[in-house]
Amino acid sequence: MELLAVLAMAFYLLAAFAGVHNMLNPQNKRRRSTLLAALCALVLHGFWLFDTVVLVPGQNLSMLNVASLVSLMIAVFMTLLVTRFNVWLLMPLVYVFAGLILAADLLIPGYYGMYLESRPEVLLHIGLGLTSYSLLAIASLLAILLGFLNHRLKSHKLTNLPAMPPLMTLERYLFRLIFVGVVVLTLSISTGLFFLQDMFSPGKAHKAILTILAWCVYVGLLWGHHRLGWRGRKVVWTSLVGSLLLTLAYFGSRFVREVLLNS
Repeated sequence: MELLAVLAMAFYLLAAFAGVHNMLNPQNKRRRSTLLAALCALVLHGFWLFDTVVLVPGQNLSMLNVASLVSLMIAVFMTLLVTRFNVWLLMPLVYVFAGLILAADLLIPGYYGMYLESRPEVLLHIGLGLTSYSLLAIASLLAILLGFLNHRLKSHKLTNLPAMPPLMTLERYLFRLIFVGVVVLTLSISTGLFFLQDMFSPGKAHKAILTILAWCVYVGLLWGHHRLGWRGRKVVWTSLVGSLLLTLAYFGSRFVREVLLNS
């Protein structure tokens, strides 16, 4: 099965190089070949994760397996987005990141069994949490792109860049994505409160608190944009703060337990 991971990394690298070419050549008619390379990488990545996570005694949700799953979800969502919206500038970063996480997962195997087949409510909670994290991570990427384009526009250097999406369209997609991510995150928190009696137990309370804080940050961002007209740096930094809180919630304690304490 290691061959699947190696092939997926190769196709991710190919898709990243092709994405750079598409970005620098907006009239390029070979975008289908780029998306085909990305599709091959995503399918191979998915099969490898299925074998690594599911086809083992208990579901192996080690930190790197979860990170690899999140990178796959982000790559899938971004590939769907780029078919409708010109965000080629971000695609090489997305594909290289997915490939690097996959390489780390392959080279540093770990095991953290969950046995979710008897706890479908926990599976639902985890699925909603990872989906919301992926959507809001993409929103952070779009926020950074929006801030970058705004800065270039104010510096009168926007014409030196490859073809970019209209700023107002990018902002509209950004806040739609944040809204959807917040809805899914709300469902994730709600299922945790309803199904998990130990959500605020010692050793797990920090995850719940950080997740709720991130939810407050994103809700505040939506409110600030629609009621106070927040734009520019406020949007970028607030989105990054929310993404950082979610990253600490989902991966902080796992990193300490699985990497620092085992080193």
